Amino acid sequence: MFGQAEYIWLDGTKPVQQLRSKTRILHDLGDKPKLEQFPQWSFDGSSTNQSPGNNSDLLLEPVCVVRDPMRGDGNFLVMCEVMNEDGTPHVTNERAKLRKVLDAGANDLDAWFGFEQEYVIYDQNKAPVDWPDHGFPAPQGPFYCAVGANVIYGRPLVEQHTKVCIEAGLLIYGTNAEVMPSQWEYQIGYRGSKEESADALTTTDHSWIARWLLYRIGEEYGWTPNFDCKPVKGDWNGSGQHTNFSTKDTRDPAKGSSTIEIYLGLLEKKHKEHIAVYGVGLEERLTGHHETCNIDQFRAGTADRGCSIRIPRQVANVGYGYFEDRRPGANANPYSIAARILATVTKFD
Repeated sequence: MFGQAEYIWLDGTKPVQQLRSKTRILHDLGDKPKLEQFPQWSFDGSSTNQSPGNNSDLLLEPVCVVRDPMRGDGNFLVMCEVMNEDGTPHVTNERAKLRKVLDAGANDLDAWFGFEQEYVIYDQNKAPVDWPDHGFPAPQGPFYCAVGANVIYGRPLVEQHTKVCIEAGLLIYGTNAEVMPSQWEYQIGYRGSKEESADALTTTDHSWIARWLLYRIGEEYGWTPNFDCKPVKGDWNGSGQHTNFSTKDTRDPAKGSSTIEIYLGLLEKKHKEHIAVYGVGLEERLTGHHETCNIDQFRAGTADRGCSIRIPRQVANVGYGYFEDRRPGANANPYSIAARILATVTKFD
């Protein structure tokens, strides 16, 4: 029995890496294949901004496999790292940089991540779907978590995307309509099951696969998800990728609050280093308006969405749990976000 394996990787496009994929036909994968059943594969790096034409072959190393909900049973989605011909990580391989931080000691933290991925659905005219041809929709206010055809745009894509993420086995734990019309969010990360791991590598891999699925389903509608930090200029919310973070110590009732305070001090000292990898065009989003803190400032606060770091009210009440880094932009690389946070709290660099 043959099945299709969609090999997915990140290219060398600048300033924002893009997803690429191609299909390999494989034999006898079974219902729950192991990672080692998916062989290393090569691709033309000269066509993905990753190598010169006279030495173009680069290698795809499978690192995460989930069911392919688009093609059905017996088919799989395979997230890959890009490797040089000698097996070393390619310079564009941000996942390898995350692995390096984990291997240097961050694994001992037992860190959990949750990524709140915002995006805007664009139509073939490169405008937010269902916006008027001339002018703008009503001002922001009635669209967040709304219901009704007069305030909700693009729900069919969102519903299908949620369904296929669940079928694939991804760690999706919620979706909602966002503040700007045609803007939505899905969340990948911890969802309370003891059988699942919300570790750094799993959540970042799943975040990228979920993003690939969103693009793929968009093809069926003629719509494209837009991940710009400020997709529409003016008095409209930008798009972020708020990142929830905890460790075994922040989740410990005896250590939680004190550990969070230590982490906040470390994060403040490395604010510029975080901003550098938290998205392209971030300065247009982090203005101090539209539920953001100014890009040049670092502030933490309880239940304050105008802060760099938000301590959820329930965490402040019980004294342990997680915190939310509200700085990352929608087009930031989850591998880079996770690596930067872990490097900061472990004083890796």
